[in-house]
Amino acid sequence: MTAPVPGLAALPVRDAVLAALTADETLMGLVQGVKDFVREDEPYPYIHLGESVETPANAHDRFGSEVLQTLHIWSKYRGYAEALTIAARVLQVLDHHPLTVDGYVWTWTRFVSQQTLTDPEPPGDIRHVPMSFRIGTEVAPT
Repeated sequence: MTAPVPGLAALPVRDAVLAALTADETLMGLVQGVKDFVREDEPYPYIHLGESVETPANAHDRFGSEVLQTLHIWSKYRGYAEALTIAARVLQVLDHHPLTVDGYVWTWTRFVSQQTLTDPEPPGDIRHVPMSFRIGTEVAPT
């Protein structure tokens, strides 16, 4: 039997996160969309599928990866209430919930961090909440 060849899990993990977020009706009622690419005229609030950092998590008998996926919540609401409400729903959708990751076996999803930021660029009325999740995968057996 030939062992599966490891590949980069970051893209299938991003796709799985996007699918999980957009499938949640409650979350989609709070945002204008979940975007991998953000146009300049994007309506607020929205979630941007941000940076991914992948590290190997291999074992003696299998290949695995951990992907640190950052999501960016953007809002023009005065204060953080809207962005943090969205962040709370994202947490409910992703943390400890299975994902369907094409070509991989999902093993776990863990919330890592979130931070509240105010965009300092004029006009200075944009709220930004980056959130990070660590997602474990293994190469699917063939």
